[in-house]
Amino acid sequence: MQPIWNKIIKIVPLWIAPNLLTFSGFVMILVNYFLISFYDWDYTASGTSPGLVPTWVWLFSAFTTFCAYALDSIDGKHARRTQSSTPLGELFDHGLDSWATSIFVLSFFSVCSRDNGKTGVSVYTMYIYLSIVLFNFMCSHWEKYNTGVLFLPWGYDISQVVLIAAYLLTGALGVEVWQKPFLFGYYITDALVILLIGFSLFLSFPQTLYNIHRAHLKKTLKHESLYEGLLPLVSPLLLFVLLTVWVVLSPSNILAKQPRLFLWMVGVAFSNVICKVIICQMSSTRPERFHWFLFPLALVVYAAISGLLGWTEEAVLAVLTALVTAAHVHFGVCVGRQLSEHLNIYIFSLKKRVQE
Repeated sequence: MQPIWNKIIKIVPLWIAPNLLTFSGFVMILVNYFLISFYDWDYTASGTSPGLVPTWVWLFSAFTTFCAYALDSIDGKHARRTQSSTPLGELFDHGLDSWATSIFVLSFFSVCSRDNGKTGVSVYTMYIYLSIVLFNFMCSHWEKYNTGVLFLPWGYDISQVVLIAAYLLTGALGVEVWQKPFLFGYYITDALVILLIGFSLFLSFPQTLYNIHRAHLKKTLKHESLYEGLLPLVSPLLLFVLLTVWVVLSPSNILAKQPRLFLWMVGVAFSNVICKVIICQMSSTRPERFHWFLFPLALVVYAAISGLLGWTEEAVLAVLTALVTAAHVHFGVCVGRQLSEHLNIYIFSLKKRVQE
């Protein structure tokens, strides 16, 4: 894809800030997600023939996904081109990527639909699928925390191309293409899940461990202590343990009742946790052992699985999701402002701040 990006970057005006490209791509991802959510809140719209989502929505999804992919690929090139590379830009890029990763997956679920007894993917498979994708993202930044090098596997490019192709395929042939066996009785969604698990378990994660081991042999690890090296994994793993307990033991089967709301909360919570790891990796500081969100989440999970929440479980999930989303946005805005003031730059402009 590099030849394409090298051509696109030439038409970007030099006065545009790289962070503006990054943010524009993220906004397009959000617009696409909320548009799909409007037509398919509970992931059932594609389970009928014909589907209930208009064809133009799938074509729009392909367009916005390609634009977001392109903007995310050229923002770094544009920063070097305008000599405006900064730690703020790096954090802005990786921070939004940590959130966009889950949104890409949640949008794709509307293509294949949830299980309707004949076709589709169960909400539990959706949760596992999302967890694996977020685990891969976490491993990449955990590796950089330990080695100082961010290894981006080619799987990212493949995932974007597959996503765009899936939207185009759905727009051209309809959702029926996902409802028919593809090969040996398996559906296309089955093949994608198998490829994802295989890529994660046999390529991505082993590559991360190998890169860390190689840095250890070369004595270039940033943290020689095993405790320090594993510390960034504590909060993300505890987060997924608590969420999985809630999914499995929920008396009202909360994931089945509110899959979009629950999975959105999972993505936002993960993004906030991993953003703090990214900040620690960039600033060479120790990450906190327990992220603040783990404590209210633990209380909510206990109240839910013990039956204390009763019929209010869905309402509590909605409130928790809103609070976590607001807290994450507030965190991003505050960090962005602090860094821009410290570096004497604007977030969305190449102009320098006027010293007071």
